[in-house]
Amino acid sequence: MAHPPLHGPTLVLLTLGLSLGTFMQVLDTSIANVSLPAISGDLAVSPNQGTWVITSFAVSNAIALPLTGWLSRRFGDVRLFVLSTLLFTLASWLCGLAPSLPVLIAARVLQGAVAGPMIPLSQSLLLNNYPPEKKGLALALWSMTVIVAPILGPILGGWITDNINWPWIFYINLPVGLLSAFLTWTILGKRSSATQVVPIDKVGLVLLVLGVGALQILLDKGNELDWFESGTIAALAVVSVVALSVLVVWELTDRHPVVDFHLFAQRNFLVGTVILSFGYLVFFGNVVILPLWLQTNMGYTATWAGMAAAPIGILPVFLSAFVGKNMHKIDLRIWATFSFAVFAAVSFWNSNFNSDVTFQHIVIPRLLMGFGVASFFVPLTALTLADIPPHMMPSATGLSNFSRILAGSFGTSLSITLWDRRAEFHHSILTSHVSAFDPTATDALGNLANPATDPAMLERIINQQAVLLATNDIFWLSGCFFVALMLMVWLARPPKRGAAAVASGAH
Repeated sequence: MAHPPLHGPTLVLLTLGLSLGTFMQVLDTSIANVSLPAISGDLAVSPNQGTWVITSFAVSNAIALPLTGWLSRRFGDVRLFVLSTLLFTLASWLCGLAPSLPVLIAARVLQGAVAGPMIPLSQSLLLNNYPPEKKGLALALWSMTVIVAPILGPILGGWITDNINWPWIFYINLPVGLLSAFLTWTILGKRSSATQVVPIDKVGLVLLVLGVGALQILLDKGNELDWFESGTIAALAVVSVVALSVLVVWELTDRHPVVDFHLFAQRNFLVGTVILSFGYLVFFGNVVILPLWLQTNMGYTATWAGMAAAPIGILPVFLSAFVGKNMHKIDLRIWATFSFAVFAAVSFWNSNFNSDVTFQHIVIPRLLMGFGVASFFVPLTALTLADIPPHMMPSATGLSNFSRILAGSFGTSLSITLWDRRAEFHHSILTSHVSAFDPTATDALGNLANPATDPAMLERIINQQAVLLATNDIFWLSGCFFVALMLMVWLARPPKRGAAAVASGAH
C-alpha cells in the first residue's frame, strides 16, 4: 500500500535521519585512509598489512550492495535500513576496541557488509516519502552527503589521528548512528514495505561473493603486486571473470535472483548507470591523484593536501538544492552535459600545472569544479531512476550504487597505475635528454647549476618533473573522457515530466 508523502518538520527530520546514516557510511569509506600509518604502528603490523583495513571494508561492502533488493523484500525497507544502521554503529564500536589487526579486519568486514543497503535504501526511502514536486530536492539533499563525505573523510581522519587517537575515527559513528536509527524508525517505522518470504538464490549468492570479492581484491592489490606480472592477480582475474559471467547468465534465468539484471532492460537505467559509473570512475581518479601529487612532490602535508582538494564540495552544498528544485524545467540531459563540460574544462585547465603552481591556483579550479558536481549526481540519478516503479526502487538504487562504487574502485586503481607508468615513461625520456645542449631538458630541469656535480639533486628534479608531467597526462585524459560522456548522455530518453518522472515512480 502506498503511503502519502510527508511534509513540514517531519520531512525535515526524516531527511536529517537518513542523511546522517548515509554521511556516516560514506565517510567511513575514506576516513581510515590517512590513519593507516598510525593504525599499523599501534597494532605492530607493516603498512602493507594495514591496507587490509581498507580492502576488507571495500570487499564486503561491494558484495552486500547488490543484495539490497532481495534483503528489503525479505525484511522490509525501513526495518533493513534501521537494522543496518544499528549494526554499522556496533561494528564501528568494535573497530575502535580492536586489540589486533585480525580483530580490526573482522570488524571492518562486518561494518562493510551491514553498510551495503544503507546508501541505496536512504535514497529510495527519501524518494518514496517526498511529495511529487520535491523529488528533485530529495535527490539533491541525498547527493550532498555522497559528495561532501569522501572529501571531509581524509581531513577529519587526519585531524582526529593527529590530535586524539585513531580509534576515535570509529567512535564518532556511535552518536550519529544511534540518532539516525532513532529518527528513521520513529518517523517511518509503520511505513516499512511488506515482507516476502523469498527463497535465497544460493548459487547466485556464491557467484556474487566469488566474483565481486575477487574483483575488489584485484583492484585494491593490483598496483602493489604489479598487476598481471603476479600469479595472484592473474588467478583473481580468472575467478572474477568466470564467476561474474556465470552470475549474469544465472540471474537472468532464476525466478528469485539476488541481483535483478532485468533492470538493465530499461533504457534510461542502463544508459544512466553506465554514464554515472564512468563519470564517477574518472572523477574519483582525479580526486585520488591530486592529493597524492601534492604530498609526494609538492611538499604538502596530508592536512593541506586535503584542504586543497576540499573546495570542490563548497558550491554543491549551496547549489544542489537549487538544481534539485529547478532541474525539471530543463531537459535533464542538458544538466548532465553542462556538468561534464565543467569537468572537462577544469581537467584541461589542471593539465597545465607546473612545479611553481601555488595553493591558490590549485584551489580555484577545484572550487569551480563544484558547479559540475552540483549538476552531476542529481540530474543523472533522476534520469537513471525515471522509469523505475516504487517496488523496484531498492533493487534499482542498490544496483546503480553498486556499479558507481565499483567504478570508483576501478578509477582509483587505474589512475594510480597509469600515473606510475606515465611517470616512469617521462623519467626515461627526461633522463635520455639530460644535456646542456638540449633546451627542452634545460627548461624542464630548472636552474640547476652543474648537474654533473650533484647527481642526487638532478635525480630529484627529474623525478619531480616526471611525476608532474604524469599528473598533467591524467588530467588531460580525464578531460577527453568527460567530453565523450557529454555525447553519451544523449543516448538516454528525456523523462516525460523531467525530474518529476522520478516522482511518478512513487505513486
